Amino acid sequence: MSIAPYIKEIGRGKEGARSLNSEQAHDLMGQVLDGRVSDLEVGAFAMAMRIKGESTDELIGFLRAVHERCLPISPNGPAVILPSYNGARKLPNLTALLALLLAQEGVPVLVHGPACDPSRITTASVFHDLGLTVAASAEEVHHGWARREPVFMTTATLCPPLARLLDVRWVVGLRNPGHTVAKLLDPTVGVSALRVVNHTHPEYGAALTALLNRASASAMLLRGTEGEPVADPRRSPKLDVFLRGELRADLSVPAQEGVLTELPLLPRSIDAATTAVYIQSVVSGEKPAPAPLTRQVDVLLRAVQALAAAATQELSA
Repeated sequence: MSIAPYIKEIGRGKEGARSLNSEQAHDLMGQVLDGRVSDLEVGAFAMAMRIKGESTDELIGFLRAVHERCLPISPNGPAVILPSYNGARKLPNLTALLALLLAQEGVPVLVHGPACDPSRITTASVFHDLGLTVAASAEEVHHGWARREPVFMTTATLCPPLARLLDVRWVVGLRNPGHTVAKLLDPTVGVSALRVVNHTHPEYGAALTALLNRASASAMLLRGTEGEPVADPRRSPKLDVFLRGELRADLSVPAQEGVLTELPLLPRSIDAATTAVYIQSVVSGEKPAPAPLTRQVDVLLRAVQALAAAATQELSA
């Protein structure tokens, strides 16, 4: 089946394009992910959506289609999901440090993203140099969690058709809705998870707020570091916590204005090996964790506890 009717709606330019409803978006993304359309149509879809931008209804439909094709992961309690798709360009990639600090507190942590990026330092490479699990199956995820370790899973393992859609970027040179959806994934089943959703522009933060509300999602929303789901080690961003789609002011914290009075001692190089050595020194207690990351961990722990308490209350009701 052709997706030409959908492209006709979304491809009329920034002013003339019309958004799809969630069912249409679900059907379109399903056809793209299942390879039922031509490469030309996939390219047209990517270009049209890049110009138009995704609506909330479209993201809901796209996300549902991707979730239906994800490897299901079943944690024993509320897990934290860290999407890592941007990597490091200027600052050390500390997503693995955030994951380790949470895992030390007994929280199951799943990090997902690409295995490599020719222009950036990926979390996968940092995990490798730390000797942490890069899981090839759901069973390996559980084995890592049993050792109280965070686990990394590549997008190609977690959702192969999504990985193929993300790779379209290397052909057309532009992001597509797959990149937005990847940062919103929650592959867990049976138990509610807390996603850490990051944005790079304030207007996109507003769009994600609307989506989290409509999707009844549990998440932390923040302006990440170079597109990673971790607080900038030099300043503390606003951390908004949503539980079942409701913004919880009691769990959220405002941004701290200005830079820290005492800047953390970060490694001078951002390569994976140097970053891994730095992370190990923080986890071992040799060096202090950057204050913004400690703050983010504290907020996530309180959110996970609140999510677990709500689940227990529902079961006893």
